[in-house]
Amino acid sequence: MGYDSSATRARLLEAAYEEFVAHGLAGARVERIAKNAPANKQAIYAYFGSKADLFDAVLGARLQVLADVVPFTADDLPAYAGALFDAFIADPDLIRLTQWKTLEKPEASPAELEAHLTKAQAVADAHGTDLETGMDALMIALAAAQSWLFTPPAIRNPTGDDEKSRLKRHRAAVIASVEALAGRLMPAE
Repeated sequence: MGYDSSATRARLLEAAYEEFVAHGLAGARVERIAKNAPANKQAIYAYFGSKADLFDAVLGARLQVLADVVPFTADDLPAYAGALFDAFIADPDLIRLTQWKTLEKPEASPAELEAHLTKAQAVADAHGTDLETGMDALMIALAAAQSWLFTPPAIRNPTGDDEKSRLKRHRAAVIASVEALAGRLMPAE
């Protein structure tokens, strides 16, 4: 059986995702990634260049999966925030990975900046406002979708509701908050 470089690359990305979620960029070890792939360390450098570049590749790949799962709806930010909430509940490791990114690499990459600017402009165009207002509304939707995920369990569920009821209540709160906050920024239609 011949060598399959695309399979090796995919295994490295998956092993790196698990490593970066667990340890962040600084705490991740190339040796563990290679062992868990299984591949050799040199393959990481050959395919990705550096550990930091591998982190960027993992983050980019995971955000692309998120974009495929949750289509962006510039004209309905509350629904978009609700769908993001669902996706984050389904894959909480993605939030952990983005938290590591924020802590260890707070600067926006050119691709990240372009993605946010494109979405913010779409929001602005859909609601007849300017780019800054579109960006504000977009950031409100993103923050609301993630808000309950950062809250300690005793705070997010003080009444001890069953998990299904709690998630339903929190999802409704996410949608209502985006309707209220982002809606205040947009001109009345």
